[in-house]
Amino acid sequence: MINANKNTIELYIHIPFCVKKCFYCDFLSFRALAADHEAYVDQLVREIRARGAFCSELTVSTVFIGGGTPTVMEPELIRRIMEAVNENFTLEPDAEITIEANPGTLLYNKLPVYHDCGINRVSIGLQSADNQELKNLGRVHSFEEFLKSYQSARMSGFTNISVDLMSGIPGQTLESWKNTLKKVTMLKPEHISAYSLIIEQGTPFWEQYGPGMGGCRRENVLPLPDEDTENRIYHLTRDFLGEMGYQRYEISNYAKPGKECRHNIGYWTEVSYLGLGLGASSYMDGCRFSNEKDLRRYLALDLEHDCGEGLRELAGPVEQLSREARMEEFMFLGLRMTRGVSEMDFVRLFGVKMETVYGAVIERLMANGLLKKEGVWLSLTEWGMDVSNFVLSEFLLS
Repeated sequence: MINANKNTIELYIHIPFCVKKCFYCDFLSFRALAADHEAYVDQLVREIRARGAFCSELTVSTVFIGGGTPTVMEPELIRRIMEAVNENFTLEPDAEITIEANPGTLLYNKLPVYHDCGINRVSIGLQSADNQELKNLGRVHSFEEFLKSYQSARMSGFTNISVDLMSGIPGQTLESWKNTLKKVTMLKPEHISAYSLIIEQGTPFWEQYGPGMGGCRRENVLPLPDEDTENRIYHLTRDFLGEMGYQRYEISNYAKPGKECRHNIGYWTEVSYLGLGLGASSYMDGCRFSNEKDLRRYLALDLEHDCGEGLRELAGPVEQLSREARMEEFMFLGLRMTRGVSEMDFVRLFGVKMETVYGAVIERLMANGLLKKEGVWLSLTEWGMDVSNFVLSEFLLS
């Protein structure tokens, strides 16, 4: 259910640096020198202090250090970040603290430092166990490097590891995907994210596979899996991971019991979150704002001597979400989860019954077998999950 404690927030900390931009990546990330890493963390620590001064009455339930590739930096820089977080925010005793990692950058000497400074969850971006598919994505690691990174994480004491996988990769087949699932589940990670490749504008893949390219712009470009293969991959993932003891708790996420990603669940359930670092987004008290995206301008902000004005410049315009927009997000984010959305939470947040706003939509979708209701919970059926994009779009109010 929705976290009723309004004094609880989540923290997202953005590290924009990476070894090499992947062909599909549209995140705010780029290569940089070690000196830039140092300067960035210096400013990030200043931001953490400044933000923390305005959050003294709040407690932090989760921290997610993402990117980019946070593990491309020296481990002592991550320690500095975590020390600043602990000094300036109040973390819950059982706070989930995650760091994203790419194989090849997750060296053994780094992992004990992460564990020692309080990080208790590692999310490793494997994507595929097939080395040719990794090359097709522009990844810089091999499956063998992933295995070393994974085992090093276990040896360093991490008991909560997530592995990211990607389907719809150029040249991928149903058999190669099944092989990836088999190899990963043999390692018994606590969590698996299985997302489908999305072709984003502005990426190299957009030039090759974007609209009007017919799935293949040049003869030497590998085709994407066809729609039938994608559908079979989708259903194989659900069935195979279920057989291996992973519970599907969101459209693309599977976990061993009790190992769901609490940070992401917060995003889907109206929990406030504060973004720290270059381009990081925040959602607080029904308002949304994003940090400065230009590195030079971010580094030039005065977040120490005149932190109030500096933070205003950092965040820029603040968007106050309308009541209707919040209702829309409550429905199409919450329904991504297998448990669905609670009528009680809807009333608690908006002071009106769900059926008053969405009664006709819910009735129609239930009649078509796309939604089901159990007690106060409304959720997608299996068929509804299969066509979730259509179902979720039905909850737009404008």
